[in-house]
Amino acid sequence: MVEAEALKIVQKAFIGFSKRAEKVSSDILYSTYVDTEPLSEILMTSNNQIIYGRRGTGKTHALIYLSEEVKKKGDFPIYIDLRSIGSDGAIYNDLSRTESERSVRLILDVLRAIGSELWAIAINFLDKGGNSEQISSRLDDLDAAFSEVKILGEITTKQAAVENSHSSAGASIDASLSQNGPKFGANVSGKRKSSSSAEVEKTAVGREVYSVHFGRIQNSLRGLIDVLGKPRIWILIDEWSEIPISLQPYLADLLRRTILPINHFIIKIGAIEHRSNFHISRPNGEYIGLELGADISADLNLDDFLVFDNDQARSVSFYKNLLFRHLEASEGGHGLRDADQLIQFVFTQVTAFEELVRASEGVPRDALNLASKIAAKAFGRTASVADIRVAARDWYQNDKASAVKANVELAYVLDHIINRVIGERRARAFLVPANIRNEFVDRLFDSRIIHLLKKNISSHDTPGIRYDVFKIDYGCYVELINTQKATLGLFEADDGTFVEVPADDYRSIRRAILDLDDLAKFELVEG
Repeated sequence: MVEAEALKIVQKAFIGFSKRAEKVSSDILYSTYVDTEPLSEILMTSNNQIIYGRRGTGKTHALIYLSEEVKKKGDFPIYIDLRSIGSDGAIYNDLSRTESERSVRLILDVLRAIGSELWAIAINFLDKGGNSEQISSRLDDLDAAFSEVKILGEITTKQAAVENSHSSAGASIDASLSQNGPKFGANVSGKRKSSSSAEVEKTAVGREVYSVHFGRIQNSLRGLIDVLGKPRIWILIDEWSEIPISLQPYLADLLRRTILPINHFIIKIGAIEHRSNFHISRPNGEYIGLELGADISADLNLDDFLVFDNDQARSVSFYKNLLFRHLEASEGGHGLRDADQLIQFVFTQVTAFEELVRASEGVPRDALNLASKIAAKAFGRTASVADIRVAARDWYQNDKASAVKANVELAYVLDHIINRVIGERRARAFLVPANIRNEFVDRLFDSRIIHLLKKNISSHDTPGIRYDVFKIDYGCYVELINTQKATLGLFEADDGTFVEVPADDYRSIRRAILDLDDLAKFELVEG
């Protein structure tokens, strides 16, 4: 095969890469999963755990990979996508309903989803000769525990029904003697008949409101696990942050009160950190939800494994294996033996591939999108650094930036940050106080226009204040590379030196701090 034709086959595969985990089968997801040590080891622990990561960092991919690994061990995974829970998810956002009603409805929908999967697991045990009577009884207990209905409120419902009655009377008693004594028999005959019908209207005044009995649910779950022989069941909850943030603590409270106390259940939750709320504090130390660190660990953030500026060698290794695994899962032969050979075959030099990794900004989904665009742009020839930069510029302008431009105020804020950080300071990153939340910063982070590099760094000048390090997206400054306005480093310290890798503390970092008061003049408008 001519090498140019072989290159086109590979590039066609790049163009056809599936970018979203939910659009491909679990088999392909499993085969394309790339481990970044010790990520898999952390995932496979029996600790209840929250998996943080931005959109596109691979939370869904990691959970589905974990699901397949769990099956290999003989355990039972239950994967729950919170975007598809319930018959009408819009109810959760219906502000005309009370928060308690919306939260209980959410809780019951999640319980029913878990119950449906437990039913399938129980059937598996029945097929293997389990005690059908006990298993059936425990399933009935669980179903009964999931919901109760009470009539409260001021809504009237009416139901019309036709009641029919039919009666007949007439009896005879037969008696006879036998060796064992008198024997009686009764025979009813229809000597008198009557019939009638009437329409009856039944009225219930009130509103159906669900209530949840946590203790009964926990006992029912424990009883089912016991009759099944105490298998280990992994509850893998994805898209946590798609649930309204005000309802999240109540769902977390359900998990704490019903599932966490049972040793044979393990819970893993995929969430976006700044879009998640697991806890509501109450007086006297009481709380609703999950206490991070005590009830469930929150020490795994996928960004820590994938951001180029944090660990360049690890990032390069991850992304070249990501491309190779996806190529292996695509149709058509390519004849390449490993990831290193793929990079040599598709790119003019290693630095060109490193530029793709840098432009991806720690988001695997963006890396796949960029690889697709680069393959289309350099179709039939190897891709150079210039190709990567042009593709990254187009990807930023046509995809990322377009979402921000749809909101005028957010676009103004982005321009303000770019002018301050890149234009005035010739830097690529900035710092904000870690204890201050700013909706503009959060929205730009959600849009993958800015990227979190490091959390909770400190300065010797202000030891009591912690800062988060944010980096501006590669697409914002790619056109400035090799010009007089090119950035000089990640950010500039007060002594005039530029820092490339965010450390845990600095002698002085005042010049790198973004003044959030400058953003107060902007008002975020939804849309």
